[in-house]
Amino acid sequence: MQTSRSKPCSCPSFKLREVASVYLTMIAVFLVILVVALQGLAPRGTDFPYKVPLDPQGLLELSWNVSYPKQVVHFQLLVRDLQFGLLFGMSDRGEFENADLAVLWSDGHNSYFGDAWSDAQGQLHMDSQQDYQFLGAWGAPEGLYLLFRRAFSTCDPKDYLIEDGTVHLIYGILEKPVHSLQAINISAIHRGLQRVQLLKPNITIPELPSDMKTMEITAPDIVIPSRETTYWCYMAELPHGFPKHHIIMYEPVITAGNEALVHHMEVFQCAAEFDSFPHYNGPCDSKMKPERLNYCRHVLAAWAMGAQPFYYPEEAGVAFGGPGSSRYLRLEVHYHNPLIFKGRRDSSGIRLYYTATLRRHDAGIMELGLVYTPVMAIPPGEDAFVLTGYCTDKCTQLALPAAGIRIFASQLHTHLAGRKVVTVLSRDGREQQVVNSDNHYSPHFQDIRMLKEVVPVFPGDELITTCTYNTEDRSRATVGGFSILEEMCVNYVHYYPRIQLELCKSAVDPGYLHRYFNLVNRFNDEEVCTCPQVSVPQQFYSIPWNTFNRDVLKSLYSFAPISMHCNQSSAVRFPVCTVLQPAPQSSSWPR
Repeated sequence: MQTSRSKPCSCPSFKLREVASVYLTMIAVFLVILVVALQGLAPRGTDFPYKVPLDPQGLLELSWNVSYPKQVVHFQLLVRDLQFGLLFGMSDRGEFENADLAVLWSDGHNSYFGDAWSDAQGQLHMDSQQDYQFLGAWGAPEGLYLLFRRAFSTCDPKDYLIEDGTVHLIYGILEKPVHSLQAINISAIHRGLQRVQLLKPNITIPELPSDMKTMEITAPDIVIPSRETTYWCYMAELPHGFPKHHIIMYEPVITAGNEALVHHMEVFQCAAEFDSFPHYNGPCDSKMKPERLNYCRHVLAAWAMGAQPFYYPEEAGVAFGGPGSSRYLRLEVHYHNPLIFKGRRDSSGIRLYYTATLRRHDAGIMELGLVYTPVMAIPPGEDAFVLTGYCTDKCTQLALPAAGIRIFASQLHTHLAGRKVVTVLSRDGREQQVVNSDNHYSPHFQDIRMLKEVVPVFPGDELITTCTYNTEDRSRATVGGFSILEEMCVNYVHYYPRIQLELCKSAVDPGYLHRYFNLVNRFNDEEVCTCPQVSVPQQFYSIPWNTFNRDVLKSLYSFAPISMHCNQSSAVRFPVCTVLQPAPQSSSWPR
């Protein structure tokens, strides 16, 4: 990697002259704005294919593009109502402490732009290495455009490493003039965060068939509840006798004006075992929601803010309609309304593009990771507790065709304690490649992500999914399960051709967990009840979480035998699942 340090910059005006400033690397921009505006430059939207509103009011809109050959991201920031400056940057989880920032500020007379960083107390400092490179600015009827760029990696310890996966973008708006960078009090400004996938893969868009049709699954002009977070559920259904089709593309449909409120959306297909599902249109957590809607969990489409239209590979499409397929679909929309707007109506949803000309392969979805079971638990007060789920060689040997399958997309999933997720492909005990990884994972930003390259998986391969959790804010153990306060570790991989294997996951052997409870009992004067009638969660809740009990649990999950769940789409297990297997060992993935 190369270190690129900026040279002292000049202050553009009608006559170029050097900046008289204590910050030699700072760019004084307010005259730049005038000069560039006079030159008549205008932003070209096609140069910036990705766009997302940064704040709920839509005052800040970010567009960007990615150059993989140059390892650079170009940012275009539209400021609709510039006052006395703004902050834009990145941090590990969206904090304003230990953040990497580009700052534009004004003292009321002159304006300045600089690359800065914040320390653990949130104090701003000018970076000695200026890696946010200011490229220009111009005025337009809709506001002021700022153009700058940042390399993925700068070799500057104060800079954020831009990598695959989720990036937490932060912003702040300065409403009063400030005489220096150090005078900015980040705790006193209007600020927020937005999560995006900055490094989008360069995917060739396949040619679409002439008989392609569209279907919109949208909310029926609902009133967005006046609370910060709402998950809204709406039931839709396909026409009677709807034959088998392939979904080959989908994209969001966002009601104009609500772009900053619609956070993410998913369309689920219901289980075919039920002849009918009740109609419902309301909050997903309402007691009025029919329980049967919980059987609508097969993902057909998923979109999150900042995502582009999703195209399936030209060889495959998602089958829906026809025999053995439910007519019933459930739309779920997550509204993020931190300003508590009232009376805002919405008809957002997802537009499906489908064809009756079936492609060569049906695309399938396979669950990797951990079984939803309380035997997998995280002690309280952990900053980075690791759990790993396995899709073993015995399962893939039995369930995969000789020619293998091709994984082309992935959706990582945990609940609220999840911080990192990675799935690796292992062959003969050695890691071959990373299938998908997110070192800044957020449960509030989940979408189906196209992989940069298709990953072939063959019989005998292993797929290992590792999740890292933070429970520093919890006072008792967090067990695996379906509740939002319980945990999951899942990677929904999208692949072709579709096969019978639908779930390939593991959990620690319950017998070995019982031995763990007995062991900690002896070391804790029988404080842990191991009576048969006491549930596994209750046994975990009664453990005093000292260093010994934590370390032994970590060792148990690392080395104890596992119980494999190698399930067909009919929920019938392949016979390999009934046999206990030692956890696969490899030095190439984290434990």
